[in-house]
Amino acid sequence: MSEYEKIQKSALKLKGVGELSAGKKKKKKNKESKHRMEQVVTSQSDEEVKTKKAYVDKRTPAQMAFDKMQEKRDFNRHLDTLTEHYDIPKVSWTK
Repeated sequence: MSEYEKIQKSALKLKGVGELSAGKKKKKKNKESKHRMEQVVTSQSDEEVKTKKAYVDKRTPAQMAFDKMQEKRDFNRHLDTLTEHYDIPKVSWTK
């Protein structure tokens, strides 16, 4: 019985229920820090615009050729799935 004497006997404490959870207050954010964050975001967006304009394709000619052939293959696969691609056009206008 000595093993069971060390056990704590108390009610369960649930989150969101009870006196303690209702009394918590949230910290208010500083308006000045919010303004600083807006400035940081706008400066980052300006830098992104500059880096987008200066984009240089760093692929090798072999990689560019490979990508071009992949696009052709994908386009051909797409045409294969279309039914209109292999349909015979109607030639006779009388019927």
